[in-house]
Amino acid sequence: MILNNMRHMNGLADTALTFGWQLCTHAIGDSANSTILKLYKTYLKGKNDKRWHIEHAQVVDPKDQKYFKEYSVIPSVQPTHATSDAPWAEKRLGKKRMKGAYAYKDLLKQAGYIALGTDFPVEDISPIATYYTAVYRTNTDKGKPFQPENALSKKDALRGMTIWAAKSVFLDKEKGSLEPGKDADIVILDQDLLKEKQEKLLHTTVIYTIVTGKIMYKH
Repeated sequence: MILNNMRHMNGLADTALTFGWQLCTHAIGDSANSTILKLYKTYLKGKNDKRWHIEHAQVVDPKDQKYFKEYSVIPSVQPTHATSDAPWAEKRLGKKRMKGAYAYKDLLKQAGYIALGTDFPVEDISPIATYYTAVYRTNTDKGKPFQPENALSKKDALRGMTIWAAKSVFLDKEKGSLEPGKDADIVILDQDLLKEKQEKLLHTTVIYTIVTGKIMYKH
């Protein structure tokens, strides 16, 4: 279902292009994603640094995934959707569409980077759950991985929640990594997400949350 007609969408795209604004469009199904990717194609006309987004990009026909690369479109996804939808996704979508569903690794290959989020309050607010489901494609340490071929590496999942997320909204010069001159936005955990075993990761505790150098939370 398209909630706004294409005349409206074309108007938004034209305005965004004219004023140098980012365009971020919510698209879940393969038809919606195809429609929006082709709309972006019309205005972006090739590689660029506009950083237009598709929010969710949950089901993208494999033949349309190339548009992320060709027109520098950023997939902004929420990994917990994959595990929440896993019990019923194939029944709703059909086996053929599943190849392009929740295909985060495939989208990363096309786009070059991917932004990860929680989609709270629809999904769990915990960024640990976001990281865990991105890497392991399950929401428990005993769960069967859902389409594990599209799991992200640990480093790419962490990048998607930090520097790539910042880059996706033009904040990579200020946030997203610990570098001189950037905001001191820091989260200190009780274990190393890159090294800890799967069965322990969901029990990770936040020890400190620091925003622009100020301690905002202490365990």
